[in-house]
Amino acid sequence: MNGQNRKDILPGMTVDIVLKADQKTGKLTRGIVKDILTKSVTHPHGIKVRLTDGQIGRVQGIHST
Repeated sequence: MNGQNRKDILPGMTVDIVLKADQKTGKLTRGIVKDILTKSVTHPHGIKVRLTDGQIGRVQGIHST
């Protein structure tokens, strides 16, 4: 799963996101989803989420628990 479909992401899931500051380098940050911020069903750059530690970014990968 690539993180472009809102239905694939639920609070409590472990995901890799790219932070706004890391978009040029593509550096990924792993964390647990607290809130889903994107309202649309899909987004070509990834669904925007807030992690439990407060960081916000677009989902690049979803990890099964």
